[in-house]
Amino acid sequence: MLYAHRDMSSANVDRHASFNKSKIFLVSVLALVTAGMAASLRADIASELQKTFFDPIDKAHSAEMIGSVLGVPFLGFAITIALGSPLLDIIGMGLLLPLSAVCFILGTLTILFANTLASGPGIYNVIWMGAVITGIGWGLVETVVNPLTATLYPDDKTAKLNVLHAWWPGGLIIGGLLGYFLGEAHVSWQIKLSLILIPAIAVIVLCMGLKFPPTERAASGISMGDMFKELLKPMFLVLFCSMFLTAASELAPGQWVDLALTRTVHMQGILLLVYVSGIMFVARHFAGPIAHKLSPMGLLWCSCALAALGLIALSMANSPVTGILAATIWGCGVCFMWPTMLATASERFPRGGALLMGLMGTAGTLSINFVLPHMGKIFDSKKIELAGSDEAFKALTGDKLDSVLGQASQASFQAVAILPAILLIVFGAIWFYDRSKGGFKAQKL
Repeated sequence: MLYAHRDMSSANVDRHASFNKSKIFLVSVLALVTAGMAASLRADIASELQKTFFDPIDKAHSAEMIGSVLGVPFLGFAITIALGSPLLDIIGMGLLLPLSAVCFILGTLTILFANTLASGPGIYNVIWMGAVITGIGWGLVETVVNPLTATLYPDDKTAKLNVLHAWWPGGLIIGGLLGYFLGEAHVSWQIKLSLILIPAIAVIVLCMGLKFPPTERAASGISMGDMFKELLKPMFLVLFCSMFLTAASELAPGQWVDLALTRTVHMQGILLLVYVSGIMFVARHFAGPIAHKLSPMGLLWCSCALAALGLIALSMANSPVTGILAATIWGCGVCFMWPTMLATASERFPRGGALLMGLMGTAGTLSINFVLPHMGKIFDSKKIELAGSDEAFKALTGDKLDSVLGQASQASFQAVAILPAILLIVFGAIWFYDRSKGGFKAQKL
């Protein structure tokens, strides 16, 4: 077997005997559900925010504006996880996890009451800030739950992190279905978005009195200095840079799918997001056996191949059938990327602790903050090019407008397909190297 773990030692069992692992994992799951719901509901109401607030400000560049609003939570995430991860053992998981829920509540309320807090162009700034605060909440979630899961399950990180992160798409499904059916019932976007408050409040309640363990790194006596030394290892730098591309391949198209694909595949784009999230939810529960068969790096290589093909297919989809087929290929590709990248970093460099896992998350979310606005720019540039000019685009209506916007959507997806294709070379080389050394074996503290 090329990829194997050692059996769990009695020391690891005893180390966590005093902690309620099942309840801790439940709270971690619920926190990720909150983050997933927030992401899908933002994607669901994006067109309404664009039409209501941003078109009156600057219709020709409103897609870039909504792309920025959809992308900036990832910037809030990136900054938060970069600052919070090295301080996790100092501040404590028991404080940061409920604080994440507080941020989801504050960020959601800021967007809900944006038109009472500002007027005209100032509304964009308020909505942008609300999205940032929500992103900080998401960053706090990932700051805690990833090293927490690696600590509780040190001998099965790839499998457990994939199961945990199955509930990110689980949250996307819940939020997406609620958004769709409430939209069919003509419920306002404000009510849709307010649903985020429910799981956020539940996280705060469940965290009350719950005891959290120190991280794996701290419990093993690894110093902060030794943790930072892991940053200089060449393989970690390769994984860190690769995380920019894997995350962009998964998360940027996911946030863009409803806004961009509805006109091209002639069905609600949010339903494609729900469908893909369903693929992720199911598949991530089987990541452990697949990773043991292929190795984590082999799993990542296969994921990138399917993701690249799927994004190209999404750029050409023009009907519900082709849209579903393309989304299936893309979804099967991206479903393992995020948790397997985190697990790979932790298994290869456990001495890096929460810092290395946090930096991986930072890399991933920073990439989204750049890629989503770039997709918006491509969309805006293509629609104006097809129309002939800004003024000509503003005059378009009906089928002609839908045709122009549909072609612009396809161009934005095609541009992202190069990202996972690049990683086929990187991951292929690492996979080949591991096999030449007799197969990958996770490092233990």
